Amino acid sequence: MEAYTSFAAVYDMFMDNIPYEEWAAYLISLLKEHGIDDGLVLDLGCGTGSLTEILAREGYDMTGIDISPDMLQIAMEKRAESGHDILYLLQDMREFELYGTVRAIVSICDSMNYLFEPGDLVQTLRLVNNYLDPEGLFIFDLNTEYKYREILGESTIAEDREESSFIWDNSYDEEERINEYSLSLFIREKEDLYRKYQETHYQRAYTLNEVRDAIRQAGMEFVAAYDAFTRNAPREDSERIYVIARERGKSSGENQN
Repeated sequence: MEAYTSFAAVYDMFMDNIPYEEWAAYLISLLKEHGIDDGLVLDLGCGTGSLTEILAREGYDMTGIDISPDMLQIAMEKRAESGHDILYLLQDMREFELYGTVRAIVSICDSMNYLFEPGDLVQTLRLVNNYLDPEGLFIFDLNTEYKYREILGESTIAEDREESSFIWDNSYDEEERINEYSLSLFIREKEDLYRKYQETHYQRAYTLNEVRDAIRQAGMEFVAAYDAFTRNAPREDSERIYVIARERGKSSGENQN
């Protein structure tokens, strides 16, 4: 699993088209439908903390985990500005540890697609199950195979701004269902000097059946899957889906440490 390094410095700038407030409203509506309107919540793969901050503002007691120290540094700068009491931990989601259980875990903006080995997906789900309260919820999203094959695959995305520019080359292997994207970043360091950075990342497309099977293998209960930002079942041309799984295995009143 690759961690964002150079891209972290300009991540929020280039992701300013993501409507985090709307995404958070949808996520919170799912949490509240299942009775989770407060309490401890973990944001797994929290990045620069944009969504974590909104959830904290809405009254959740937030912890954020990410593998990138550069992304977490920006998240902590946001925390200092907002004053929200958020705990950030530098950890790999495949090996994460908490001090106790939480009511819910969320993972948004296709963080779970970075688990490009199916065994890593199962292992992460097992850890999620371990650190959830009895019948706690895990809500996560995924980019779909359709999106990688039809939208991203073999495409180049470029953006030029005054302080930085990027070129994002995608290559999708349909047989392996792995999307490779290479980032070339040009970040201005002085008025007339731009420095080039390069990163390569990989994401895997999972079918819904594979996700359901991984949830079962991890000992969790599959609850629902939705076409993103709706309550409708995923379609063949869904670009992003949301999945809800429930903790299973702990007795009521048990707390895992």
